[in-house]
Amino acid sequence: MTAFGARLDTALDERGSLCVGIDPHAGLLDAWELPNDVDGLARFADLCVRAFASSAAVVKPQSAFFEVHGSAGVAVLERTVAACRDAGALVLLDVKRGDIGSTMAAYAQAYLDPASPLAADALTVSPYLGVGALTPVFDLVERHDAGAFVLAATSNPEGPQVQHARDSTGRLVAQVVVDEVAAHNAGAAELGSLGVVAGATIEAGVVDFSGLGGPILAPGVGAQGGTADSVRAVFGDALRHVLPSVSREVLRHGPDLAALRGAVARLVDEFDFLRA
Repeated sequence: MTAFGARLDTALDERGSLCVGIDPHAGLLDAWELPNDVDGLARFADLCVRAFASSAAVVKPQSAFFEVHGSAGVAVLERTVAACRDAGALVLLDVKRGDIGSTMAAYAQAYLDPASPLAADALTVSPYLGVGALTPVFDLVERHDAGAFVLAATSNPEGPQVQHARDSTGRLVAQVVVDEVAAHNAGAAELGSLGVVAGATIEAGVVDFSGLGGPILAPGVGAQGGTADSVRAVFGDALRHVLPSVSREVLRHGPDLAALRGAVARLVDEFDFLRA
């Protein structure tokens, strides 16, 4: 299989720079007039697959909203991941796992090993037990041509308490994360398969992404206040590799299938400048 970074680069050219979330939380199930149970979950996920898995470059199911329904909910997640991949989308499973040793290795196997029922193209991981603790993930990324997005500078207001702390050299912790991920991407023939997560609403200029060599997942677009202009300001020279991530800005149009598709198409057009 081709490396994830190369597959993502091609998908962004062919389908546009957008990652669309599948976030079936209770409030959205209610808004879509679906029951807050496994049946409602399955119907919600199926509508999302039908609406944008064949058009969006990347689809990002949020694992927690499936897990809350127990084993039956995880089974729906497995089917959703498989259906999105069958429709041609790359699947980024939003799990934000972060642990050490054999536990981290087990998480990596669960989400990146092609033999796993939950195998996705990529997953989100947390580096705040140390970026080195993610080595089992990085190993499987290379072995299985998968991808991983490492939390670096997140859009939540609590993030800077940790991410803006400084190491012994004076670098922000967020910058340390970006720099260590960049070191793993060094030598990649095309776009590296390791990316970072950095909010579209963070302060411009605080973190330098220019040497990353990999993709940037940028949540916070739309409902959280992020815009095309803020993406330009925050990411500067790294714009070509930015992947704006939207959930509520699309899902609020459901359960109308045409409206969901239209919202995705409008956002793809809005961020067309990223691949110019």
